[in-house]
Amino acid sequence: MDRAPQAASALQEDEETTQRSLFGEILDWMLVPLLLLWPLSIAITYLVAKNIANQPFDRELEDKVTVLAQQVKLIDGRIAVGLPAAARDMLRADEIDAVSYQVLGPRGELLDGELDMPVPVDDEDRTPWAVTLRYDTMRNADVRIAYVYVGLPPQEGGIAPRQALVQVAETLDKRADLANQIIKGVILPEFIILPVALALVWFALSRGLSPLAELQRQLRARRSEDLSPIDTSHVPEEITPLVGSLNAMLEKVSQSIEMQKRFIADAAHQMKTPLAGMRMQSELALRQTSAEEIHRSLEQLAKSSESATRLVNQLLALARAENQTPQASPFVPVELSELARNVVHDWVQLAFARGIDIGFEQPEHPLLVAGNPTMLRELLGNLIDNALRYTPANGSVTVRVRADLPHELAILEVEDTGPGIAPAERGHVFERFYRILGSHTEGSGLGLAIVREIAQQHGAEVEILANPQCRDRKLPGTLLRVTLPMRQRPDQLEDYS
Repeated sequence: MDRAPQAASALQEDEETTQRSLFGEILDWMLVPLLLLWPLSIAITYLVAKNIANQPFDRELEDKVTVLAQQVKLIDGRIAVGLPAAARDMLRADEIDAVSYQVLGPRGELLDGELDMPVPVDDEDRTPWAVTLRYDTMRNADVRIAYVYVGLPPQEGGIAPRQALVQVAETLDKRADLANQIIKGVILPEFIILPVALALVWFALSRGLSPLAELQRQLRARRSEDLSPIDTSHVPEEITPLVGSLNAMLEKVSQSIEMQKRFIADAAHQMKTPLAGMRMQSELALRQTSAEEIHRSLEQLAKSSESATRLVNQLLALARAENQTPQASPFVPVELSELARNVVHDWVQLAFARGIDIGFEQPEHPLLVAGNPTMLRELLGNLIDNALRYTPANGSVTVRVRADLPHELAILEVEDTGPGIAPAERGHVFERFYRILGSHTEGSGLGLAIVREIAQQHGAEVEILANPQCRDRKLPGTLLRVTLPMRQRPDQLEDYS
């Protein structure tokens, strides 16, 4: 068996279930941009520093070429450079950079200076006395050259103007040295500031997330039975909605536990009566010597056992209804008419034994609802059982399924010809173990509580009305109506089987 895919799948699941640290998440989003921007800041600072370093040296170079160009004169028809020897030595002298100069005549002849200095390549613009700067290479070294064209009068008998080219070049050592000094002055503090900034970010995050740690400490210090709301007075504003949701969940859990405690207490109380009756009848049967008396005691014992069995079944049904969740038992399409017809069929024998006419009415088209079929059968079974218990002999019980097409609702009705339920009592009959005073019918008081619980889980509404078919004031009858949302309209069903 190949276990490699299983191992890969397990590894992937482990990676998906790995918890991410909020502290680490925030730290990543803060530090990653900072560390990415820091080299970019250094590069921009270096370019700015080079530009700043170039400006004073470029102005000095422009001044030099301008002064040198002013020494180019026309003497006795000849071009001469009247630069004293001391000025030449000063022009060439420099502590760091090597400075060179060149003066070329109109025909490119060397008038003074260095012969091997490169001349401008793009020389279309020869505006006189306009100083131009460029980078070039001289003797395998990078240099900065400032050059200017000097306008000269035309030769005798000529009309074409003449120009002399004056250039001054210097190496880039001083510029690089100044740029490096600026970089050191700006970058070195950043190397000190960056660790300090990281430490401050770490400290700020630790302080900012300290309320979460305090909240965690408080929750861990709580007793397991403590479900009181969490105090939000010292909780940050951003966490308040989360704490509010947690408080709402705690309240629901508390209510659920209280309901379970009340349910257990009520169930224990209700179980006392049939169990006490069974014990009394069994003790009485043991003391009897007459077969007829023993038989009568055993009949009472059987009735008490049946009552206890019914109560236990009702308690189990209510527990199942309360603990039913869509995740544990997802809703499926249910054809309501078919489900109701099958449930009615199960109660026909009991209705016949009690002398009650049970009927069923359904629409022409199937009605689809979304729900749990088992729970819906339990709901309708409790409605029918309740109707049969309170309907006298020769009465009738009708189960009806119909549709409210304008509102896209499916309606399930159970009507009987019994004593009915007074309007004042209709709000209480859905409570657990509630019995109407004066009712002599045996029951646990759980049937309608089960109906309400299942209806709520299906998003349905339950109504109690008087039976409109009854005209007897003593037996006004009851109409119990359950309204469920329709999954699909009957006229939209093309094929259903």
